[in-house]
Amino acid sequence: MISREQHDRMANAIRFLSMDAVEKANSGHPGLPMGAADVATVLFSRYLKFNPKAPLWADRDRFVLSAGHGSMLIYSLLYLTGYEDMTIEDLKRFRQLGSKTAGHPEYGHASGIETTTGPLGQGIANAVGMAIAERKLAEEFGSDLQDHHTYVLCGDGCLMEGISHEAIALAGHLKLNKLVLFWDDNNITIDGAVSLSDSTDQIARFKAVHWNTIRVDGHNPDEIAAAIEAAQTSDRPTFIACKTVIGFGAPNKQGTHKVHGSPLGAEEIAATRKALNWDAEAFSIPADVLDAWRTAGTRSVDANKAWDGRLAATEAAKKSEFTRRFAGELPAGLDAAIDTYKQKLAGSPPAIATRKASEDALEVINGMLPETLGGSADLTPSNNTKTSQMKSITPTDFSGRYMHWGIREHGMAAAMNGICLHGGLIPYAGGFMIFSDYCRPSIRLAALMGIRVIHVLTHDSIGVGEDGPTHEPVEHMAALRAIPNLLMFRPADAVETAECWQLALKEQHRPSGLALTRQNLAPSRLDYVAENLCAKGAYELRAADNAKVSIFASGSEVELAVKAAEQLNAKGIAARVVSVPCFELFAEQPADYRKAVIGDAPIKIAAEAAVRQGWDYFIGNDGDFVGMHSFGASGPAKDLYKHFGITVEAIVAAAEKKLTW
Repeated sequence: MISREQHDRMANAIRFLSMDAVEKANSGHPGLPMGAADVATVLFSRYLKFNPKAPLWADRDRFVLSAGHGSMLIYSLLYLTGYEDMTIEDLKRFRQLGSKTAGHPEYGHASGIETTTGPLGQGIANAVGMAIAERKLAEEFGSDLQDHHTYVLCGDGCLMEGISHEAIALAGHLKLNKLVLFWDDNNITIDGAVSLSDSTDQIARFKAVHWNTIRVDGHNPDEIAAAIEAAQTSDRPTFIACKTVIGFGAPNKQGTHKVHGSPLGAEEIAATRKALNWDAEAFSIPADVLDAWRTAGTRSVDANKAWDGRLAATEAAKKSEFTRRFAGELPAGLDAAIDTYKQKLAGSPPAIATRKASEDALEVINGMLPETLGGSADLTPSNNTKTSQMKSITPTDFSGRYMHWGIREHGMAAAMNGICLHGGLIPYAGGFMIFSDYCRPSIRLAALMGIRVIHVLTHDSIGVGEDGPTHEPVEHMAALRAIPNLLMFRPADAVETAECWQLALKEQHRPSGLALTRQNLAPSRLDYVAENLCAKGAYELRAADNAKVSIFASGSEVELAVKAAEQLNAKGIAARVVSVPCFELFAEQPADYRKAVIGDAPIKIAAEAAVRQGWDYFIGNDGDFVGMHSFGASGPAKDLYKHFGITVEAIVAAAEKKLTW
């Protein structure tokens, strides 16, 4: 048992490392680490199941700092508990270029950072995803291998952001009782008192969405400990409101917004050292305090060893499957299954919407990959994301593989990130492409972290039709293509759709989006080719000797490009067609391949039922673009294509006009 005196000294180690690092960097947020130090000390020294020597232990508890601006809290904890890749020198380089200790915690920079946080509220939703993954895998592999908690620390800002409500409502509905949320209730935001902008009764709010709620003094270790123990036996997720003083210990600035996002200053730090009776110099931790923290870091070693023993004793096939899935590796038979499916398609290529082609591909994929966890934001019949293998997950039954996320795109996307980060599952889920705007912050963070999350984005153009411009994503392909490290696929038919799914699944370190049509499309790939042509991002679909015209297109407009080329060739104008399912993969091909695909035809035309941005890479500034130059409209899809001039005739006319110049 840790005495109160020892607890205080351990908590003060966090406070002084945090304020000293922020001071040295002349940048950062000391207030939260100083205020939440007592909560973190109780959790890490007495309850959190973790092993700094085995940071990827699959059954460790997860800790998420949703209030990522308080990053020195987690960096201090990682150093104090003995993570080998977090040294005192790393703390001294806080917020410096190339350091592990970035301004907000970044996944992959150092062991023990479970997710990239910073945009407020994301961490809460990530943690909900982690808790979903734990419960799902416990159902599948048993409590001997998966039996841990997910803890998350948030601030007022996290709770004000709308994503928090999407996430906590779902968590309460699903009864994720191993999820524990600490609220650093310090009444302060950047502008000043929370009362300037908010008067929400957070306890009532969480009770309303079926959480267990507890209030504690966030500086009383006994109350904090009792709350954690109550949470560990709850049948619901638990919200612990920890009343704290921001910047605790700073005699002149604590409890004010002045300590939120600015260094304390040398004078205030000296006063704080005196107030807290801390004699050690900056970045120096007294031996007894560091020893106590390092001992806390070894507290779960025996539990880790016992788990290793249980895994070793697990039946061989189950053990192999568990290990494979946490390594992120795909089963060996996937490529062969996709190849067989492509051969079947070549025999009788269907004229179907790519959203339906995606469902057909998923029927093959979900039969091969037990780790896929599907879902939809209340659009299952439209997204076609549920296959025969997928029973719905419910609050009382997690044996299924399909999540009904409800109308919660923002929360869904962030929770999918958490599911992936947890390990053992590959999440994919559907929504209308227009609502990728709601998912975008989470998609961006998935790309920043480099994780395999797959978004099925249907109704990808003015082909939506009657729903009108509010639902027609004319600018969204360009916006999503602008996100670094995100693969955006827009397949033209069933074969390309299968190939794009195959590529998305093989990408362990990049998220993917599949832009899919509502309307049926004529098949473009008529012959079986073993090679995954979409892997090159763009390829010659229809060749022509001494081509005068090159037509580039993606998705639904490839059909138009093929017909336009046929008409031009019939008129004696040699025209070729290039299908462009993925800009990003094409940009990664060797220069000679890219040059050959773009070709040297004097006339270059691109066709996409979207805005032009990005297409000049293929057609140049003087190329012609057949696409959208405005928002869409409401009407039958065929009428809209004619109205906006995205037709075979328009492509042919553009080519003929250039020929007369």
